[in-house]
Amino acid sequence: MGIRALLFDVATSFDTTCTTTSGNPGQKVLKEAGTRLAAALPYGMKAKGHGGQGGAAATPWIQVFEPSAGGSGTDGLYLAYIFAADLKSVALTLQQGVTVFSEQLKTRGRRLRTHVEVRAQSLLAELPQDLVTGWTDQPKFKHDGWRARAYEASSVAARCYEIAHLPGEEDLCADLGNMATILKAALAVEPHIEVVNAPEGPLVEYTSATHVTYEGLEGFRPKTSDDYYVQIAAREQRKKRVHEGLLKRFGPYILNRGFTPITERVHPRDLVLQAENQEWLVEAKAVKKGNATQAVREAVGQLLEYRYFWYVQKGAPQPFLLGLFSEDIGVYAGYLENHGIGAIWRTSDGWAGSPSAIAWGMTDAH
Repeated sequence: MGIRALLFDVATSFDTTCTTTSGNPGQKVLKEAGTRLAAALPYGMKAKGHGGQGGAAATPWIQVFEPSAGGSGTDGLYLAYIFAADLKSVALTLQQGVTVFSEQLKTRGRRLRTHVEVRAQSLLAELPQDLVTGWTDQPKFKHDGWRARAYEASSVAARCYEIAHLPGEEDLCADLGNMATILKAALAVEPHIEVVNAPEGPLVEYTSATHVTYEGLEGFRPKTSDDYYVQIAAREQRKKRVHEGLLKRFGPYILNRGFTPITERVHPRDLVLQAENQEWLVEAKAVKKGNATQAVREAVGQLLEYRYFWYVQKGAPQPFLLGLFSEDIGVYAGYLENHGIGAIWRTSDGWAGSPSAIAWGMTDAH
């Protein structure tokens, strides 16, 4: 018995029209979920089936969670196999507990869905791109109930399966293992995610530009990576300061590599690095939705502009040029090298870089 058999049994035995849970043949299957999945679950994780209270749930689901990390199903982050109301499909999804947000906002409607959707986008933006590639399915649970619609909006990452074409057990286990890794990464960044709910009406509101101070980094005080939100005509949008978050992570890292990072009194330059009487001019860019083209174009233009006005025109020694990116820029690393610009970028387990960045000692060869 494993994941595949359990999902199929729920889909073929659960009756969403039952007025009581006791008369529903699928309830027994869901109650056995923890036992039946025990051998297939990632280490330390548990499973629990949910078929409704009193009457049958419109969208039965199986919660997969790590007890020590919380995620009760009403709040926190957890994994779930959630079935569509027609029981023809099921989604493996990283969920946020929607009940707690419903209680906080005192609503089960659009405002709740907007809140959890913006929060889901914030969490996804903080996760390494290579970790969540292929996990961006948008679940559709085919029911107008508030929970089903909230589950759709609150999904951070997901993969959807058709019951008639379920993958093999090995693939389902691998998918669950990958999703468990995504859950752990999301749990690490969730405490730093905050959605500010603006009142109804045309309004633009930003958080204050506070700074973070690091011991031993007197000249390095990047702004916080807090999100700021815009609500125009009652529509909330997320404007993410990924840029500041990237600098905040890079500063302590590059200090340990023997470089002194400086952000104070270098505006409009993002960052200057100094080591052994040499200087590097750094431009930081967030790569949006895996598309490095725009980020690289902007970095090249600004690096060349700042070098000319801040060094060439002033007769100062010219610095090395470095592009700092939130994720892998692929073939553009070679393009930058051809223009005399090094590149370094975040990975799921640290930092990687172009040949120049490796030669400068900013990152190791991979």
